[in-house]
Amino acid sequence: MSHITYINRESGQKEREKVYGEIFLKFLYQSPACVKILSYLILPLFARVKFLSYLYGACQKWGLSKRKIKPFIKAYGIDTTEFLDPVDSFRSFNDFFIRELRSECRPIVDNPSIATLPADGRYLVYPTISSNHSFTVKGQNFDMQTLLKSEALAKEYEGGAMAIARLCPVDYHRFHFPCDGAPSTPQKINGPLYSVNPIALAKNINYLAENKREITFIESDHFGKVAFIEVGATYVGTIRQTFDPSKPCKKGDEKGYFEFGGSCIILLFQKGTITFDDDLIAATGQGFETLGLMGQSLGRN
Repeated sequence: MSHITYINRESGQKEREKVYGEIFLKFLYQSPACVKILSYLILPLFARVKFLSYLYGACQKWGLSKRKIKPFIKAYGIDTTEFLDPVDSFRSFNDFFIRELRSECRPIVDNPSIATLPADGRYLVYPTISSNHSFTVKGQNFDMQTLLKSEALAKEYEGGAMAIARLCPVDYHRFHFPCDGAPSTPQKINGPLYSVNPIALAKNINYLAENKREITFIESDHFGKVAFIEVGATYVGTIRQTFDPSKPCKKGDEKGYFEFGGSCIILLFQKGTITFDDDLIAATGQGFETLGLMGQSLGRN
């Protein structure tokens, strides 16, 4: 993979992604034969020794890390007019990373029959989950039973649909409910912390099903039992839930946030409960992710 190209939903144009830490990712996941043995030794260290991700994340909370904020904003062209708080108010790089946005910058589609994108990110959608728990994602077999850690749960989503949202370090990293409903208490599943960048997923798509993750089930009137899965990744040692599982959720309500690093969200819908938007289906069919914003339409009942 020479570079990553996605479709910007707002412009409809293809854009090339500027990858944070690209050289390191390519070393770990795309090493040439001459250094492959070394990468095989280092990759498990970064993915399975979680202390390294936690340590790196802790460094982003130090006051000195604040110096990285303005160069990062400039390098990636981040729109600071969307920020709820001024740039100079962030006490560390992690404060900037988990920033809140002004609500008017992410309007929520209010039609109750439409589910919305849960986060800013690059989306792939799969309208049909096959009946054998394993189906093709990016040309590789993806296993639902491994993802959910339950054969019974995997059966509940047979014939259903899946959406994958990949968040990059440059993105707004708070995530929100895609529909109204009654949420469960999140179920935590331990696992390694492999990267979820396409450079890594081209090596093994099931990093998504193996990584540390949390699963919340939303009982909704329009979309059945929706599975909302936050997937950790390299340098994402912490998934923070900010919602109250004892209270109903409204579409667009904040559910939580990821601390520093790239990360991923997976949504599962039961059979016959959602029809994804045509543009998302078309882009996925062509092999492209679609860059969308939280609150935009994902699909309808």
